[in-house]
Amino acid sequence: MESKVRLLKGLGTGIIFGFLLQRGGVTDYNVLVGQLLLEDFTVAKIILTAIVVGMVGVYFLSDKDIIELKPKSGSLRRTIPGGLIFGVGFALLGYCPGTIAGAIGQGRIDALIPGLLGIFTGSFFFAAFYEKYSDLIDKNIFKVDTLPELLKVNHWKLIIPLSTVIILFLVWLESIGF
Repeated sequence: MESKVRLLKGLGTGIIFGFLLQRGGVTDYNVLVGQLLLEDFTVAKIILTAIVVGMVGVYFLSDKDIIELKPKSGSLRRTIPGGLIFGVGFALLGYCPGTIAGAIGQGRIDALIPGLLGIFTGSFFFAAFYEKYSDLIDKNIFKVDTLPELLKVNHWKLIIPLSTVIILFLVWLESIGF
């Protein structure tokens, strides 16, 4: 029963996320390509806003013992190929996985066929080869410290100034018409 509730929470969160992506305009192919060409900064503004909200929210909830902050370990053998595959898919299609789902939900045919094909192909290859190559992929894993852990400072001493800089940058982007 608990797994069904967890799945429903995930589905609900995904629907809200897709709705917000659509409302923010980043399910539009032209907006995404405009970001890549440095002509439209809608995507950057949404990402930077999410960073501030997420950073403040996660640490606030962690401080209140509502959640436990557990950064995942890192691995260049996972990150580099994953980044390359993501980049190639984004360059070929003009969508990332989240925006593909939002665009499909919006009824965009240009995302439907190639987007689903890419998602299913990637999922198939991951499922088919992960177990066979997991030892190779999972080698050289390193612990990832958060920036406050690395600098040995209270997290709010970084969050507040960093959030301020990001917000000022967003205001500046708006003021110059981006």
